[in-house]
Amino acid sequence: MKKIGLIVLGLTSQIIFAQANRFIYQVTMKIDSTNRSEIKTENAYLDVTPEKSIFYGEKRLQRDSLFTRMRQTNGGSFDRTQMQNLRSHIDFTIEKDFKTGKNTYNSRIARDQYSYDEDRTMEWKILAETAKIGDYKTQKAQTNFGGRTWFAWFTTDVPFQDGPYKFSGLPGLIVKVEDSKGDYSFDLKETKKIGALTNLSQGGNIVKVKRKDYEKQEALFRKDPASFMQTSMRGGSAISAPQTRGGSMRTPDPAQRKQMEDRMKEEMKKNNNPIELK
Repeated sequence: MKKIGLIVLGLTSQIIFAQANRFIYQVTMKIDSTNRSEIKTENAYLDVTPEKSIFYGEKRLQRDSLFTRMRQTNGGSFDRTQMQNLRSHIDFTIEKDFKTGKNTYNSRIARDQYSYDEDRTMEWKILAETAKIGDYKTQKAQTNFGGRTWFAWFTTDVPFQDGPYKFSGLPGLIVKVEDSKGDYSFDLKETKKIGALTNLSQGGNIVKVKRKDYEKQEALFRKDPASFMQTSMRGGSAISAPQTRGGSMRTPDPAQRKQMEDRMKEEMKKNNNPIELK
C-alpha cells in the first residue's frame, strides 16, 4: 500500500511541475453501423498543462512530421502514396482553455478548415460504483451528450479535470469513457512528460463558424462528397475558406478526380456511425 501511495505521489509531483503532460488513449471505434464486427483502433494524445489542453490523433502528429520532412527534402513536392498509411478516423483536434472554459473543435471538410466553440454543457451524474483501472482508483460517472449515453471512470489521483475528446468537468482525469452501445471507447494506456504543448500545423487559415453551421456543411459533404468538393474548389461553398498559404488548391486531372470521388463515396457509405449522433 505504501509503495502504491509513493508511486501516486511521485506521479502527482511530476504532473504539477512538468511543463506539459501527455496522456495516450487507445480509441476504439465502430464507424459502420451495418458491420459492427469491424472495429477501428487508433491512438490519440491528450496534451495538458495547467492552463489548457489539446486532443488529437497520433497519426496527425505523424503526418505533420512527414510533411515537414517532405518540404525539407523535396522542396514542397508531396508523394501522396506515403500518406495512405497515416489516414485517420480521428481527423479533428479539440482545444480546451481551462481559464475561460472554452472548448474549441477544429476539423477539415473537403478543402476548408473549420473551427467552432462547443455551445453545449456536459452535465455529469457521479455514481457510487468504483473500480481499479491499471494503477488508478476510479469512480464511475454518466452523461448524455451528442445523442449518446456515456459512462466515464475518473481518478482524483491526477490533478486535471479533463479527458479525451470533448469530455471534461469531472473532479479528476478521465481514465476510460465509453458509450452505452459500445460503439466508441477511450482507454488511457500511457502517460509521459513532454516539453510543451504540440504545435500542430493547420495547412492554411481557419474559418470560424457556429457549431450548427459546421454541422450543415458536414451534412452536405456526407450527402454528396464529390459535388461538395467540386463546389468548394470553384469557391462556391456556403462558407468559403481563404486559400492556403501556398496558393489555391490544385485541381486534379479527370482520372485523379474520378478516383478521389469514388473513394470518398465508398468512405462515406461506411462512415455512417459518427461519435455524435445529434
